[in-house]
Amino acid sequence: MSYTATLWEPIQSIVSDLDESAIPYSYIEQTALFVQGVPITPRTITVSVQWDLFEKAFTLFEACGASKTIATDERSSFQFNKNGIPVEVSCIYNTVIKTDPYRIKVVRNGVPIWCLSLYFYYADLPAEHSDRIAIKNFLRTKQLEISAQNESAWNQNNYDALINRYGSPADAASKIMKNPAARLRPLNGLFGDIKGKRVVNLMGSHGSKAVALSLLGAQATVIDFSEENASYARDLAEKANTSIRYIVSDVLNLTDDSLWESFDYVLMELGILHYFMDLAPLFDVIKKLLSPGGRLVLHDFHPISTKLITSKGKKHKVDGNYFNPSLSAANVAYSKHLSTEATDEHEVLLRKWTLGEIITAIAEENLVIKKLSEEPNIKVHDIGIPKTFTVVAEKGA
Repeated sequence: MSYTATLWEPIQSIVSDLDESAIPYSYIEQTALFVQGVPITPRTITVSVQWDLFEKAFTLFEACGASKTIATDERSSFQFNKNGIPVEVSCIYNTVIKTDPYRIKVVRNGVPIWCLSLYFYYADLPAEHSDRIAIKNFLRTKQLEISAQNESAWNQNNYDALINRYGSPADAASKIMKNPAARLRPLNGLFGDIKGKRVVNLMGSHGSKAVALSLLGAQATVIDFSEENASYARDLAEKANTSIRYIVSDVLNLTDDSLWESFDYVLMELGILHYFMDLAPLFDVIKKLLSPGGRLVLHDFHPISTKLITSKGKKHKVDGNYFNPSLSAANVAYSKHLSTEATDEHEVLLRKWTLGEIITAIAEENLVIKKLSEEPNIKVHDIGIPKTFTVVAEKGA
């Protein structure tokens, strides 16, 4: 049996012992990364326990040959061996394990295990650190898996759902043609004179924004991985007597180098960012797409409304964890517009980001943030709740 395989027995055994003794804990450092699937092999199992139950934890593992406690001004720790593998149990004084925003529950081999999220270490470690590189590579691999699952969901019955939601391409085109500028609200003023400008709508779905931009004189392109979205968008453009370019591709896997530095604007809006496990590769692509002096216009749902508050009519409940970095499963957005029951899967996986994480990811690509606005919903009973936000960021000349 490999060393990696032998790690699971003591990890699960320690979980069982701590749970039975009602001692809150989190696996930390390389052990936390290992539990979450990052290909790292910790040589010591490291676990943090609730500080005021540290002595109870010491008593629990004393029979395993626990060493004397080592204490500093900030923490205490002791060590023992479990199945020949070193284990370090520690605590940080005056901190509450259960309220750590990066503490997540992972189920491995049917066992729920608490650990610190890999995103905690990804944000905190230097770029050249081997653990951060391992996390980055893991997220890249995971993104490919999740993108494949999401792409499959977005290519099942979507054309029918678009017709149910927006009408036939002819009907939808007729509405856009009457007032194409209205289709861009509330972003109209962010583009200025759009005539002749090159605009790419990343993950632009059914193409209504691109068609409106084209009718206003822009050279409009959509990049999206859904063939059914593309089919509807092309039909929409034809019925509107205009033209758009639609590239069917995962935005992270663009192979046409002629796209680089060829756009005055990159537009992203409403429910896009949560499809990405790591925002850095996305904003790297955006930077490459923008010509010098070009601008990103990002309009998305506010994390307060997507992560923290549950709304139902006039009732609002704060029942979420704004800082929760876990993936969540949800039905694909168009599924509610399907007229018949589909037997195919329509589930996607989402990573919901905080506003701070989004702004930081943009800034780390050296895109200069020119504007950040937070918008309320127009509904009276939503007064005081931010529903959307808009970021404008510029690529240096």
